Amino acid sequence: MIERLLADLEATTAIEAVAAVLGIVYVALILKRQRAGWIAGSASSLIYVVLSFEARLPMQALLQAYYVAMGAYGWISWTRNAAQEGGRIRRGRPREHLVAIAAVVAASGLTARLLATETHAAWPWIDSLTTWTSLYATWLVTRMQLENWLYWIVNDLLTVFLFGAQGHPLTAALYLVYLGFSVSGFLTWRRQFRAQAA
Repeated sequence: MIERLLADLEATTAIEAVAAVLGIVYVALILKRQRAGWIAGSASSLIYVVLSFEARLPMQALLQAYYVAMGAYGWISWTRNAAQEGGRIRRGRPREHLVAIAAVVAASGLTARLLATETHAAWPWIDSLTTWTSLYATWLVTRMQLENWLYWIVNDLLTVFLFGAQGHPLTAALYLVYLGFSVSGFLTWRRQFRAQAA
């Protein structure tokens, strides 16, 4: 297994390395609530659209395209939030999250079935689940909602496995870094949320 990992690392392309670095920059800036993170994230996602298609992960490719669009929306939303609310962090209600989780699981089941029967998708269930979770979590980020980080923690764990199993160890390692950022992001934003509430 270690030999395969080393071989996969040697085969990592420069463009994948650029995408990984931009992805780290994105999360670091978002954690600090800096709008420039949306630019870095969009650039990283453009590269990952191509890489995901090459890895036979169609839902990941669609997800990355969504990230590009959400980069523009996130920039606009955070600009408006800064002007109107001073960059205020929000929280969702438990019922909203229960409905969202049920919707994510249902949508994942439908797309996983479609991918399993109509495509050559490598991991249809995990590919679908990470895609739908990411769609919702990204929406929460654009709304500057605290719980986005909890969704990312779960999603990052699944994505580490997904890309690792498909021979993209650098991207899998990137998601391990994202996992660390997600934990840090939740703790940081929670502290800031409590401070603004006080």
